[in-house]
Amino acid sequence: MTVIYREIINNADMEELQKDRDRLGNWAVENAMKINPNKSKAIRFTRARVKDPLNYSLMGTLIPEGSSCKYLGIILRSDLSWADQVNYAVKKAWKALHFTM
Repeated sequence: MTVIYREIINNADMEELQKDRDRLGNWAVENAMKINPNKSKAIRFTRARVKDPLNYSLMGTLIPEGSSCKYLGIILRSDLSWADQVNYAVKKAWKALHFTM
């Protein structure tokens, strides 16, 4: 798994993030690595209500926007809520409890 992130304050930051993605795609081609852009997600982490879509691409393919992702075993939501992670932990605990009974 590869994570590319950048704090976005203005349009120049968005362009720099796209350049980072382009460099990753070029590096993958040069090193004969395959990256599947369809398995990628573009996620904006903020509590603000933002309507603008994320139009990032990787190797010429538009990256779909997601609302959450699992990273290092933790579920991260775009609205910075821990609800999904808490629900996952509770469900896992209930399974362990029922297994021991």
